[in-house]
Amino acid sequence: MARLLTYAEKDTWIHRLSGVTKMIFFLLWSIVGMITYDTRVLVVMLLISLVVFKISKTEWKQVGTVFLFILFFLVFNLVVIFLFSPYEGEKIYGQRTDLFHLFGNYYVTKEQLFYELNIMLKYFTVIPVVLMFMVTTNPSEFAASLNRIGISYNVGYSIAIALRYVPDVQADFTKIRHAQEARGIEMSKKASLFNRLKSMAAIIFPLIFSSMDRIDVVSNAMELRGFGKNKKRTWYAGRPLKRNDYFVLIFVVVFCAAALIITFLDGSRFYNPFS
Repeated sequence: MARLLTYAEKDTWIHRLSGVTKMIFFLLWSIVGMITYDTRVLVVMLLISLVVFKISKTEWKQVGTVFLFILFFLVFNLVVIFLFSPYEGEKIYGQRTDLFHLFGNYYVTKEQLFYELNIMLKYFTVIPVVLMFMVTTNPSEFAASLNRIGISYNVGYSIAIALRYVPDVQADFTKIRHAQEARGIEMSKKASLFNRLKSMAAIIFPLIFSSMDRIDVVSNAMELRGFGKNKKRTWYAGRPLKRNDYFVLIFVVVFCAAALIITFLDGSRFYNPFS
């Protein structure tokens, strides 16, 4: 049985970082990843993300199912982009080089492939950091750390609940998948990757409805306990910022600033190798 995508206690320097440090790293990394279309910057960010993911000792069993979901949406997004804007690359890079004809007015161009390559890099730059953040951050410690730096405990507790809620969603996904398999829908490794992704897409709506029921139960339980009545609360978990935290914060700020400078150095956020 696949392990759940949840916090796992391990002895790595990433696990020992404060939850606030990892949150700031994740936010800045994601913002730069969304802004830049500079392939050089994205490749460097991807390599750093993979190194950080490796150092965190995150196992594939923990993230495999989530990764397949993200892969499905990535492929779907790229196909939609091509269908609705097949010559976006031509508009961005100012030229068009046809590679081969598909059908109708659809031609695969070198510029469009490069544009969609950058979109794919943007996804894979952020995905390892997101997964690393989720499996290396103790929700209780993270909420306490947020409150320590002045953020309302309501906000911190909401984020902590969201992090704790991910394993429950994955458990619901596993139950629904088993129910689908019992009805004869092949979702094991025997089926092709495309058929597995298509079958997983059919799980989304039942998963959404079960998640909404769970949200209602949690919100009612918190309301009955009087959550939010007082302005302050105490915490049993908390981790102050240490030397490694400051080192990581300095690194991510300097790197992100340099990445944005390189991105906009020529006045555009799109790196153009065709000019």
